[in-house]
Amino acid sequence: MDTGHTPGSLKIDGDRLRSLYLKFFAERGHAVIPSASVIPENDPSVLFTTAGMHPLVPYLMGQPHPAGTRLVDTQKCIRTNDIEEVGDATHLTFFEMLGNWSLGDYFKEESIAWSWEFLTSPEWLGIPKDRIAVSCFGGGLGVERDEESYRVWRKIGMPEERIAFLGVEDNWWAAGDEGPCGPDTEIFYNPIGGTCERGTECRPGCPCGRWVEIWNNVFMSYNRTAGQITDLPKRNVDTGMGLERTLAVLNRVETVYETSSFRPIVEALIAKSKYTEEEIRAKPELLKALRVISDHLRTSVFVIGDERGTSPSNQGAGYVLRRLIRRAIRFCDTLGIDPTEWVATHKTVVGMFGDAYPELRQNEERIGHELMLEYKRFDTTLKTGIRLLAKDIEDLKAGGTTVLSGEAAFKLYDTYGFPIEFTRELAGEQGFTVDMDGYERRFAEHREASKTEAAKSGLADLSEESVRYHTATHLLHAALRDILGDHVMQKGSNITQERMRFDFSHPAPMTKDEIARAEAWVQAAIDAAIPVTNEVLPLEDARKKGAIGLFSDKYGNQVSVYTIGDKSMEFCGGPHVQNTGEIGKFKIQKEQSSSAGVRRIRAVIS
Repeated sequence: MDTGHTPGSLKIDGDRLRSLYLKFFAERGHAVIPSASVIPENDPSVLFTTAGMHPLVPYLMGQPHPAGTRLVDTQKCIRTNDIEEVGDATHLTFFEMLGNWSLGDYFKEESIAWSWEFLTSPEWLGIPKDRIAVSCFGGGLGVERDEESYRVWRKIGMPEERIAFLGVEDNWWAAGDEGPCGPDTEIFYNPIGGTCERGTECRPGCPCGRWVEIWNNVFMSYNRTAGQITDLPKRNVDTGMGLERTLAVLNRVETVYETSSFRPIVEALIAKSKYTEEEIRAKPELLKALRVISDHLRTSVFVIGDERGTSPSNQGAGYVLRRLIRRAIRFCDTLGIDPTEWVATHKTVVGMFGDAYPELRQNEERIGHELMLEYKRFDTTLKTGIRLLAKDIEDLKAGGTTVLSGEAAFKLYDTYGFPIEFTRELAGEQGFTVDMDGYERRFAEHREASKTEAAKSGLADLSEESVRYHTATHLLHAALRDILGDHVMQKGSNITQERMRFDFSHPAPMTKDEIARAEAWVQAAIDAAIPVTNEVLPLEDARKKGAIGLFSDKYGNQVSVYTIGDKSMEFCGGPHVQNTGEIGKFKIQKEQSSSAGVRRIRAVIS
């Protein structure tokens, strides 16, 4: 067969490795199944799909899979526990996992034999056999040492000195504290050959670092519940081969950023930087920045472009996405890259992966729109926050201390919308820490105080979604006064996490054109990413400044005034977003009568 590469040369790109893997197992009776979404559909315990086994848990537990008992796939995965570590040679947020599955069908002998054949046969990857070593489960958790896997490896021809028995920490795989689990045998590749000074003891687990894991065969035949390990109804095989890591070791490059899964992105971004590649490689801080913006762009494209894709927001998967985009934008400044050019590079990512994952091409326009919208939202916040934090740090230096107070960190978050993660990261880069206990106390105080004001604002709760809706009512109020006239005044509102209801004075139904104009007016204010500011003033001073609002008797002589640029100024108990860009997409669903002379609008945001 034509594999598209010279046997033993180990030069192969991501598309070819992916297709070879699927072809190999398809020829051995495996049904090729599509990648599941990176956003789990029925698993609230995780924000993203973190491993190939997550979408298949019901079938590992015994439920029949519609495609049969032998499966193979390429799964899109995202892990975000170590976002701050991205930028070194190994950490990624998005990666592809090649996997083949046996659901109560074949077991250890076939699984190990096929792995060996795919890796070493000249027809497939053609890796020299003397460059491969393995580890097996050494026993623990009430499960005996895996002698069966050891015997299979010895039968294949693996020398005893290249088989290591390791414990639970290394050779027991589970997706979490509970659920399917089991011992595994891991396959390692030595890209430089030979052994270290330990000789025959140089094998998986050796501290010299020569052996790099490229494949993991998990024999998932157990289930852990409440700390108890019991047998699953069937013995399963769950394998995983990280595509990016495998490309790096097969092509003998130092990092995944040198492989075909990253190189076009890296080159496109270098071309937009004020530095040459040589200059970037010479300075660790520039190299880290390049890796961060490459990784975060790739991940953002896959999250937004997914069939269940999400948008940047202040909670859940959307919050992680927002954090990735904003972190990348900050590092663009380090490299002298215009963030709009970083956004435009999403087309390179779509071009690289669009054939394997068609949903990216289908959602290409949306990907670009969401990235640009989030950049605009963050631009003002970023500039203001960095400037103020720099001043705080200068004050710390002058005072001879290295700890930023929790109060100062909270002010950056509460007043200017600057994420606490950025405060910690930026401060850390200059050798300063943040008093997180003080920050958490101040945050809790703010949260408690806001609860007492929520009832005055028509909010059902203080969730991030409800707060976004609350600020949207202020924009809608301003839009209606601008389009319909100054006679419009709010007559009440009701807000939940799912929708907003806004009542206002107006003598007649709105026309379709008026509704469309109001919707567009609000969306334009959102897209403009206008800071939302707050001040407490005497009631008469607030009125003189032009603040409007009903229910003034609730506030007494002192009123809290929220101002949204030149769009809106209302006295209100809060709470609100820090920037209109956090609101998202605004849509009027219905305009109807509420009572005589009062109209009602129902609207949603997404």
